[in-house]
Amino acid sequence: MKNCPPQSKADSVALYQSWPEATIGQVAADLGSNPETLRNWVRAAGASRPRGRRTEVPAKPPTPLEAENAALRKKVRELEEEREILRKAAKYFTGETRW
Repeated sequence: MKNCPPQSKADSVALYQSWPEATIGQVAADLGSNPETLRNWVRAAGASRPRGRRTEVPAKPPTPLEAENAALRKKVRELEEEREILRKAAKYFTGETRW
């Protein structure tokens, strides 16, 4: 049984929370871990995902360009977070191998 660093666990839980449309299985598959392991980490962290979005009435509807920019910024944040988790995982696993 492998022991995972606490920071890696926290990052995995944060990724799960930040990706509301994905299931635990999908996030675990992306991270290369067992879905039950991720589920246990989420439970242990007491983490929950936002159930619904708050409905705020904007002053004016965003233009299509603004909406696209917001969507792209969100995607960039998600990809940067995923990349950071993968970097940490790669660093962890390279230190684990002993050739």
